[in-house]
Amino acid sequence: MKMEMKTMNLTKKTIDGLKFNGKPQDIRWDNRHKGFGIRLYSTGVKSFVLAYRYRGRFHIHALGKFGILTVDQARDLAVQKLAELTKGNDPFAKEKLVSGKIFDCLCADYLERHATAKKTGHEDERRINKHLLPLWKRKEVLAITSEDVAALHHKITKDGAGYEANRVITLIHTLFDKAKEWGYLGNGADNPARGIKLNTEKRRDRWITPAELPRLAQAIDEEENLYAAKALWVYLLTGMRKGEVLNLRWTDIDFERREIRLDDTKSGHSHYVPLSQEAIEVLQSIPRVAENLYVFCGHIKGRPLINIQKPWNRVKANAGVMDARLHDLRRTVGSWLAQAGNSLHLIGRVLNHSNTSTTAIYARFGQDHVREAMEAHGRQLMGVAGKRLLAEVVEMPSRKAGSGKK
Repeated sequence: MKMEMKTMNLTKKTIDGLKFNGKPQDIRWDNRHKGFGIRLYSTGVKSFVLAYRYRGRFHIHALGKFGILTVDQARDLAVQKLAELTKGNDPFAKEKLVSGKIFDCLCADYLERHATAKKTGHEDERRINKHLLPLWKRKEVLAITSEDVAALHHKITKDGAGYEANRVITLIHTLFDKAKEWGYLGNGADNPARGIKLNTEKRRDRWITPAELPRLAQAIDEEENLYAAKALWVYLLTGMRKGEVLNLRWTDIDFERREIRLDDTKSGHSHYVPLSQEAIEVLQSIPRVAENLYVFCGHIKGRPLINIQKPWNRVKANAGVMDARLHDLRRTVGSWLAQAGNSLHLIGRVLNHSNTSTTAIYARFGQDHVREAMEAHGRQLMGVAGKRLLAEVVEMPSRKAGSGKK
């Protein structure tokens, strides 16, 4: 497992000031003892951990929560555990033997070994902490039944979150598949999530219409958070995914070739996003911040925008499109390209869809054809918005980049 191991001086003061960064596994490492660190959770909990290798396998094991253990106590415990490792022993063998079949341990193993490799690992962690651990934390994995899972699905559905209930069932199904793979359950054990009847989900087809676009354009122009406004324009003009937009770095953009190269994509392979002239104008108008590699800068020094939901809520309220979601901007790109007569295969290429049945056909389209489609899309979108040149849209001299709302 590859893991970024930047170190810092862990003290009570520094740990008190640490904030969760949104990554599936946010760990800050100590600069005094290799492998000792503090893990931050989306819930605000902070827990001391020790990373080590035993018999060729990488492990991260919790030492105890910050607040219950002091930094010095946790550091001393880490040293004791590492001493066991030098003797050829797994320093956490006893703990694993005692609690290895407990659901809490399965979840911790899942987050360490599986969720970190997923783009949506942070969502798995959120659902585990919100829905699963409060019910089953100290319960034996084998003791969790289909009736337990069905009851949880019913409760979440009754609370008005039918889609979320389905996502939780999918997560439980994967958890118990991994439980068999990792020895928590025998191979013949039933998966309690199998056979649970899911809620009916209607396919969403919301997109921004030509009648709505001028209002949306004006609302984006008036948004006080400059970087969020620019991100919304890039979202509309490229069809990139939200995470791809917000984590965009200047080094990802090739203005000469008029494209963005995305290496860390949902499909798992590099994707080249062609840029229309309008998209280039937006990107070139964005103020760069010294020592920040990201295009859309957040309020934390050197970091990107983490979330633009609040600015988007303001924009859609001002535009009168309250039922629109952020993802509907990406859907708008596909819808407008389709209405312009472009093939479904080309649209799939633009949006980097991972449907294996059409991947080979996407390869037939040269990058120039994809760029031509995006050029036409940019002209059509901005024309309907009532903007002759995008520079007229994005120039906001009265607004300072650092004075926007978060």
